[in-house]
Amino acid sequence: MAKHPLQFLEVPRRDPEKEDAEHRVGHYGEIYGSYDGASAAAQAGRCLACGNPYCEWQCPVHNYIPNWLALIEEGKLFEAAELSHQTNSLPEICGRVCPQDRLCEGACTLEDANGAVTIGSIEKYITDEAISQGWRPDMSHVNDTGKRVAIVGAGPAGLGAADVLARNGIRSVVFDAYPEIGGLLTYGIPPFKLEKQVVRKRREILEGMGVQFVLNTRIGDDKPFEELLDEFDAVFLGMGTYEYVTGGFAGEDLPGVYEALPYLVGNVYRELGHDESEAPYIDLEGRNVVVLGGGDTGMDCNRTAIRQGAASVTCAYRRDEENMPGSRREVANSKEEGVNFLFNRQPLEIIGDDKVTGVRVIETKLGAPGSDGRRRPEPIPGTETILPADAVIIAFGFRPDPPAWFKDHAIDTLDSGRVLVKSMGVVPYQTSNPKVFAGGDMVRGSDLVVTAVHEGREAAKGIARFLRI
Repeated sequence: MAKHPLQFLEVPRRDPEKEDAEHRVGHYGEIYGSYDGASAAAQAGRCLACGNPYCEWQCPVHNYIPNWLALIEEGKLFEAAELSHQTNSLPEICGRVCPQDRLCEGACTLEDANGAVTIGSIEKYITDEAISQGWRPDMSHVNDTGKRVAIVGAGPAGLGAADVLARNGIRSVVFDAYPEIGGLLTYGIPPFKLEKQVVRKRREILEGMGVQFVLNTRIGDDKPFEELLDEFDAVFLGMGTYEYVTGGFAGEDLPGVYEALPYLVGNVYRELGHDESEAPYIDLEGRNVVVLGGGDTGMDCNRTAIRQGAASVTCAYRRDEENMPGSRREVANSKEEGVNFLFNRQPLEIIGDDKVTGVRVIETKLGAPGSDGRRRPEPIPGTETILPADAVIIAFGFRPDPPAWFKDHAIDTLDSGRVLVKSMGVVPYQTSNPKVFAGGDMVRGSDLVVTAVHEGREAAKGIARFLRI
């Protein structure tokens, strides 16, 4: 049957059901439901199959979006899963956590007038449903090359690299300091955005492809890096960014002021039943919380504090809502769950004597663009106020924190701490040590999950060329 050219008019955009805020704040489970086959097919059929698909170009991994939408409309689930995995190693995760409103769906031709195709929800459906029906990657054509690669970091970059290496017949061993794989997918992103059995299922799939994981192992401490160079044909570094960005103002060291990442990690450790001595739980029940920062990490802190039973949660951001770096979906979810937003508020200091009692802020207006192209916030004299708080979370982002052993092994970094790699040529993502490759946040700075996946995959292709596969 020929495709109806006006289906996008007859079938409105319909997102999967979302649990209401009153009930979802009482647990840490995912808040979005899933499509069934008929709903996924109907929503996929809204795609116009543009001749020049902007959604593909706006996607960092350049997914073949119109192609797998067409397969889902035709009921070809396993074929769609295979095609989805040709460009993305973690499609079911990206379908959950990517800011589609700023990427593929934001570039959809239908976005303005009719509502974009629900690309992210269909991407999630494809892999979830295919796996549940028994789909697994076809490795029957892959020949073992005998080559072995060590991967440091089981986050999105490391997992992307392991996937592509396995498909090229290269065995990888992935080392990570955490008890489970995923890096910040498991320990930084709260379960209400990404339930952890999703990451565990991906581990099962990768292990079925021949990938080995060695966890609770910190390279440089538990295992010297030189052993990796001796034991493996190449090494990939995908260790992410973990050093938090400070505000540079007084009071950041007061009791009651917390860094975003330890706060989020401690909460996940408790949810997973891990030994909390490694990541202590920070309980904000009954406290008046101020979150400083407008990115996705800030939104994660907002919504976690709400679920912990905070008396109030206020998020202060120095620009307006339109210029927030966080996903609009996550800002909306935060608002629904009771978070109070104060835009155009720049923190000046955190106040208190022996513990935090508030945050002094000043109102701002947006001035001329800075070197990054974003309009700079300019303080408005005479508008200072104090936000009462007995807990403050700093969520200004993260930057690389290169370990000391980089210098011992000729791995060069920029002044910012980012690892210096080749961006072009036959072996992209190769560091100044020819046997060592790197990708993800530690190369480009803190960024999206999907960009880390892309760089891990591209680095793996460079490694395969380096090993002359």
